[in-house]
Amino acid sequence: MLSVKLNIPLARIAARRAACLGLLVLLGCFALTPESHARRKDKARHGRIEISTSPGGYPVLIDGRPAGETTASVRLIELEPGTHTVEIQFPNGARWVREFVVQAGRRECIALSYRPRTVTIPRPVLSPCPYPVNVSAPAVVNDGDIVAFSADVDYQGASKLNYTWSVSPSSARIIGGAGTPSISVDSTGLGRQRVTAVLTVDDGSGDATCRREAQASTSVLVQTPLPTGPRRFDEFPSVAFDDDKARLDNLAIELQNNPGAIGYVIVYGGRHSRAGQAEMLGERTRNYLVDTRGIEASRVQIVNGGYRERAAYELWLLPPGAQPPPPTPTVQRNEAPSSTGPSTRPRRR
Repeated sequence: MLSVKLNIPLARIAARRAACLGLLVLLGCFALTPESHARRKDKARHGRIEISTSPGGYPVLIDGRPAGETTASVRLIELEPGTHTVEIQFPNGARWVREFVVQAGRRECIALSYRPRTVTIPRPVLSPCPYPVNVSAPAVVNDGDIVAFSADVDYQGASKLNYTWSVSPSSARIIGGAGTPSISVDSTGLGRQRVTAVLTVDDGSGDATCRREAQASTSVLVQTPLPTGPRRFDEFPSVAFDDDKARLDNLAIELQNNPGAIGYVIVYGGRHSRAGQAEMLGERTRNYLVDTRGIEASRVQIVNGGYRERAAYELWLLPPGAQPPPPTPTVQRNEAPSSTGPSTRPRRR
């Protein structure tokens, strides 16, 4: 900001002329210098420009050529009569430029006060939007399970968030958590379908970037009910014990995967087997499943099923409460190598 100060004797005020010369207000003056008649005559060929700035030290250009710097006290610059351009250069590219008609024996006064204008630039308010929103859910559930959908929202603002959930298909039902970051959905009757939950979050500001949406889906399976009756797992003739063990290994794995089931083994002697063959095979089978494969003894039942043409095994899985299957011998008792007939009573260790 520039202002002008005039310091001219009141006696000369009638001879002065004023002009706007400052950035804000500039007053210029000219007057005969209070000098002796002889001195005026000596210098009647020149005019003067008196320059002062507060503070001093700013470059001065006369007619585009450097002319030193301003001072806080009055600085006199003599010029030939005629039109001259005076330029004073201030910081940050600010310039003061005026054109004067200099007359011989007269002076022009320039007094400027430079006050830089302070501009305060407000710091922009950073918006917390947009912000990430993620919804998680289990990949698979069984029909009738409760599905939990949970949101992870990374919002750094101060506003309270609003949570709006919607679920599909239309038969899906929110049973808890509406209006919160987590909900529970009942999947009863939704077997072989996908349950999708869509979450809309907003901070109430009305800013479109502060309204976020995310979703997740869960597949609902139809759980196959366990069989209520005995299930035949395998049936094979006894060739060699190493071969028999490979088939018994499969039964052991099935029992480990179905902890509620019982392994029911019916052992048959062959038509031409020695007496007691079925009992020997049964005992060997029990020891292998319990001692080697680690199946609980209470979950292994061995039954002497009588005789067939060749020594053989029937492997069954019994769900809890299921009735065991009866033996199916193919060789009559009187054709067996001993008087030992089929026994349907399981041997327990």
